[in-house]
Amino acid sequence: VQLQASGGGLVQAGGSLRLSCAASGRTNSRDVMAWFRQAPGKERDFVAAIRWSGGNTYYVDSVKGRFTISRDNAKNTEYLQMNSLKPEDTAVYYCAAREAYSRSILSTFYANAAKKEWYDSWGQGTEVTVSS
Repeated sequence: VQLQASGGGLVQAGGSLRLSCAASGRTNSRDVMAWFRQAPGKERDFVAAIRWSGGNTYYVDSVKGRFTISRDNAKNTEYLQMNSLKPEDTAVYYCAAREAYSRSILSTFYANAAKKEWYDSWGQGTEVTVSS
């Protein structure tokens, strides 16, 4: 699966952005898609994930109530709507995808969605800068 992220940019604190991640290639076996972010000099951290079948979502606490992850099955695209942005949201945002190796189980999703090593494919990243 190839992933192409877009939608980043410069925005003032309190503003909004919507990131997109388009998947191509073997998309019919996709299980989970997610967003991670990496601020300068820091580790790549989990932001949000969505189960392709069922649409279950999972967020890091710091973005709950501000960010919304969604997907469009027909377009093979996931989105990250980011509202009430803060300067600490400044980072390069990466989308990731995991193939369906077996029957998808909800408990497995919640147990592993935040782990970078759980994902098979990564997009190139899109930069988000939030000014104060």
